[in-house]
Amino acid sequence: MRSRLIATAAIAAACVLVPAGSAFAGSGPAPAPSERSATQSTAPSPKGNPLSEKAQAADVCGDARQIGETGYIKRDGETIASVKQFYSPECKENYSYVWLWQDFVDQEDRYTITTGIHSSTQGEDLGTLKFPADSGREYWSAGTDTVDDCTTGFGTVLPEGSSTTYRGFTDERC
Repeated sequence: MRSRLIATAAIAAACVLVPAGSAFAGSGPAPAPSERSATQSTAPSPKGNPLSEKAQAADVCGDARQIGETGYIKRDGETIASVKQFYSPECKENYSYVWLWQDFVDQEDRYTITTGIHSSTQGEDLGTLKFPADSGREYWSAGTDTVDDCTTGFGTVLPEGSSTTYRGFTDERC
């Protein structure tokens, strides 16, 4: 009987120390997705990150997403870069994206990269940006007002000291 009295007193004391309505980690409903932290990565990636530093420098809209199939730039049968076309529903613009593969970057010190959108509707290249004597991996074109056109993303790679420019294209999107 005495041990029951001690246990009851201990439980009562614990209830006094922990007030009703206290919240503990993991208790309660999970916050709605809109209430969660909206931090997103700004790191460059092979998939293309419109929030990266270089994308923001090219004024790429943050909601840009890949459209169509990835194209590839090859040198002597070996893939050296990927080419993607992006579309922003918010800004209503298209962008081209070139990502250099690590094996190529490890072999070359400097190269000139060009990226842009080709509009077959208008018959010209648009949004083209050129990056001479560079050594990075991620390259974005400027945005183009071509969402009603048939477009292809393109990229070129010219290794320093080479006379050969390597080219790649995405599939055409209309």
